[in-house]
This record gives sequence, structure tokens and C-alpha cells, in this order.
Amino acid sequence: MNVLLPRVERFVEWLMGLALAIMVVLVFGNVVLRYGFNSGIAWAEEVSRLMFVWLIFLGAILALRQHAHLGVEMVQAKLPVRARRACAIVSHLLMLYGLWLFLSGSWTQTVIGLNTYSTVLRYPTAFMASAGLVCAASMMLIVAVNLWRIVRRDPRAMVPGDPRHAAPIAAEGVSE
Repeated sequence: MNVLLPRVERFVEWLMGLALAIMVVLVFGNVVLRYGFNSGIAWAEEVSRLMFVWLIFLGAILALRQHAHLGVEMVQAKLPVRARRACAIVSHLLMLYGLWLFLSGSWTQTVIGLNTYSTVLRYPTAFMASAGLVCAASMMLIVAVNLWRIVRRDPRAMVPGDPRHAAPIAAEGVSE
């Protein structure tokens, strides 16, 4: 598992880079064609939109996995350890509920998208909605694993406000 997760993260980062590269080439190419030659590629906008949606959702998964989402931990950092753990458990349960709602809605949109097609390329719009499915399912797994670690008091658990996980503050130019 210690070898698999970094490889999966690298693969997702590679997919994100590929999606970004495709977007840049298509959008830039379309701008040049429109302004320089008064024409354009009709399908470039659809592909760029699809790549953008997948890029955002894959990035959200990686950000959650790497604990890089924005959070305000000032209040939690002031709490005693037991209250901090209780707060983390409640917040993780609320996140799981929110992700369940997201998963359920994404499933509904994916099913609807199986019979709805994009305007130019005619691909099923389920491709777009399925990004939400992948995102919600992956995030539920990540949050559930961390919740399990918090409940078991596993040292790998990420408890917001815990000084062990606080980002080190760089003291530039400070000498002792």
C-alpha cells in the first residue's frame, strides 16, 4: 500500500498535466484561429470544458489526500486533545454526509447524461458528470480512512489543529 498510493498520486498528477496541456493547446489554437484566420475548431471548446471539469475534480482529490485544502484550525488548535478529536470526528462525519449527497447527485446526473449528448462531438454528457462520481467516491474513501484512524488513535491520523501536523513556520533571516 505504501508503494501503490504514491504511484496512483503520480498517475493522477500525470493525467492532470495531460488535461492541462490539451486545454492549453486547444484554447490557444482556437484563439489564434479566430483572431488570425477568422475561423475556429468547433469541438475544441467541448473538449476543453471536459478536460477542465476532470482537472478540477482530480485536483480536489489530490488536495484532500495531501491535506492541502484550505482550513481554519485556529479554534481547533486551542482545544484540548480530547475535544480536538471529538471535533475532528464530528467534522469527518459531516464531510461523509456531504460527500454522500455529492455522490448521489453525481450518480443521478451520470444516469441522465447517458441519454444526453454534447452538441458538437455527440459524446454522452455522462463523461462530464462521472468526474463528480469519481471525486465523491475517492474523497469518501480518504475521509473514511482518516476517520477510522482518528477513532483508533492511529498516529497517522490527521486531526485538524494537532501541533504534530502544523506546517512549520519559516523564520527567514532570524538567527539565534
